[in-house]
Amino acid sequence: MLKTKQRRLFAWLDDQLLWRLLSDNMRAQTTNYGIAIVAMVVIAASTAATAWIMRDIIDSMVASGDRAKVFAVALTVLVIFTVRGAANYIQAVFLSRAGNSVIANQQRRVYDRILRHGVAFFKDTASSDLLMRVTYSAQAARAVIDTIVTAFVRDLLTLIGLVAVMIYQQPTLTLFSLLIAPLALVGVRYILKRVRAIVEQEIASLTEIIKVVQETSVGIHVIKAFELEEQMQARMNAAVAQVEKRANGIARLQAATSPLMETLSGFAIAGVVALSAINIFSDAPTTPGQLMSFITALLMAYEPSKRLAKMRVSIEAGMIAVRQMFEIMDAPLTLIEVADARALPAGPGEVRFRGVSFGYGAEREVLHGLDIDFPAGRTTALVGPSGGGKSTIMGLVMRLYDPSEGVVEIDGHDLRETTFASLRQHISYVGQETFLFSGTVAHNIALGRPEASEAEIIAAARAANAHDFIEAMPKGYQADIGENGGALSGGQRQRLAIARAILRDSAILLLDEATSALDSKSEALVQDALDHLTAGRTTIVIAHRLSTVLGADKIVVIRDGEAIEQGAPKDLLLQQGAFRELYEAQFGRVAVAQE
Repeated sequence: MLKTKQRRLFAWLDDQLLWRLLSDNMRAQTTNYGIAIVAMVVIAASTAATAWIMRDIIDSMVASGDRAKVFAVALTVLVIFTVRGAANYIQAVFLSRAGNSVIANQQRRVYDRILRHGVAFFKDTASSDLLMRVTYSAQAARAVIDTIVTAFVRDLLTLIGLVAVMIYQQPTLTLFSLLIAPLALVGVRYILKRVRAIVEQEIASLTEIIKVVQETSVGIHVIKAFELEEQMQARMNAAVAQVEKRANGIARLQAATSPLMETLSGFAIAGVVALSAINIFSDAPTTPGQLMSFITALLMAYEPSKRLAKMRVSIEAGMIAVRQMFEIMDAPLTLIEVADARALPAGPGEVRFRGVSFGYGAEREVLHGLDIDFPAGRTTALVGPSGGGKSTIMGLVMRLYDPSEGVVEIDGHDLRETTFASLRQHISYVGQETFLFSGTVAHNIALGRPEASEAEIIAAARAANAHDFIEAMPKGYQADIGENGGALSGGQRQRLAIARAILRDSAILLLDEATSALDSKSEALVQDALDHLTAGRTTIVIAHRLSTVLGADKIVVIRDGEAIEQGAPKDLLLQQGAFRELYEAQFGRVAVAQE
C-alpha cells in the first residue's frame, strides 16, 4: 500500500514538473518548436499519403492501360517523397536548435540559482551532485521535451493518418488489427514500474564516478603519498560496474517494447492477411490496390506505434533527472538579500559585533554572544586555538552567513540590510586556502578589480612580491597557470591571491593566514607590503604565528567561540592571561621577560 501511494505521489509530482518544464521552455522557443511542429505535421500527412497512393500505384499498373495516369501517379509519388524529405530536414534542424537552446537555458538557470545560494548550501551539497544536475539533468530536460514533441505531433499524427487510410480502405480489417492496442498498453505499464528505481540508482552511480574523478584530480598528491591507487581504482570500478549494470537494465526495459510490439504486430498482420485472403468480412469487392494500400498503412503504422510505446518509458527515465534539476532550482536560498536592501555607503570601515551568536546547525553553535569592536583604520588580530571560530568571524563580516543572534555592523549599518554587492566592494579577502581560476596570471590578479590597467596589475604584483617569479615564467603575465594554479608553487599561489586583494584596494582587508604558505624571505617581503597596504585600512588578521601580528593595534583571543581577551599586544603580554600563554608557547618565557 505504501509503495503504491509513493508511486502515485511521484507520478503526480512528475506530471506537475512536466507541465512546468514544457511551459517554461516551449514558450521561449515558440518559433523553433512551431516550425518543427509544422514540419512534423507535413511528415505525418506525407506518410499517410504514401500509404494512400499505393492503391493508385497498384491499380494503375495492374488494371489501367492509361500511361498518362501512370505518369501522374509517379509524379505524385515523387512529390510526396520530396516533400517528406524536406520536412524531415526542417524538423531535424529546428528541433535541434530548440533543444540546444533548452539545454543552454536550463544550465544558465540552474547555475544562476546555485550562485545565489549561501556558503552553507555548498557545505551540504557535494560538487559532483551539482555537476550532475547542471549537465546531465539539462540534457535530460531536452530529451523529455523532444520525446513529447515528436511523439505527440509526428508519431501520433502519423499513426492517426495511417489508421484513417486503413479505415477508409478496409474498416473491418482495421478493427481487427487495432485489437493489439490494449495488450500493448498492459505490457508498457509493466515496464514502467521498473524504470524509475533503476534510473535513480544509475544517476547516483554516475555522481559517484564524477566524485571519484574530482577527488583524484584534487588529491593526487595524497593518493600517491599514501599509495591509494588501488583503493581509488576499486571505487571507480564499483561505480562504473553499477552504471553499466543499470544502463543495461534500462536498455533491456526500453528494448522490451520492441519484441512486444513485434509479436503483437505480427499477429495483427498475419491475421489481416489471412482474413483478406478468405475475404469473409468484406461485403463489397476489394481491388488489389485497396488491399495493398491497407497493408502498406498497417506496416508503416508499426514504427510510430513502437515509438509511442517507448515514449512513456523514455519520459519516465528522463523525469528522474528533471526532478533533481528542479530540486536545486526550488531549494530555498540559505542567504537572501532583503527587498529594501540599501547600498553600503563609503565610510571609515569600523566593524562591530554586538551579541553575535552563530552555529552551523542546531547542535553546533560556534560563536557565543561575541562583542568585538574592530576600529576603523586599525589592524585587529584574531588569535587562539584552531576551531575556536576565527574564520567564522570573517565569514560573518563578508556576510557569507547571518548570525543566529546579534548584529554585525559596518559603520553602524546592519549587514542584513545592505546589498551583497556594495558590502563586498568594501572588502578584500585573502584566505588560507588559496584558490585561483583557470586562465592567465594577469586574469587572476585582475579579478580583484576587472577594470584595472596593466600597469596597476603589475604594481599590485610587485607589492605582493610576485612580479619577479611572474616575469620568469615563459609568457610572463600572460602565462596560463592551469587548474587552481596547478603550475605554481603554494607560495606563488598565495602571493597572486595577495596581489588580487591589493589591487581591489578596499576599505576593509581580511587576511586569514595570508602568509602561511610563504618561506621566511618571501614572508618578510610580503609582510612589508601588507604593512603598507594595511595603513589607514580596517584590517582583520588571523594568524597562528604570533610573530606576524605583534605589530597589530589590537589582539582578540578567541577560544571556544568566545572573545576571552582583548587589548593591545604589549598590554596583553603584561597580563597572566591567554595571550601570554600563547606567546610563551611559541617564544618561551625569556622572550616575554625581555619584552
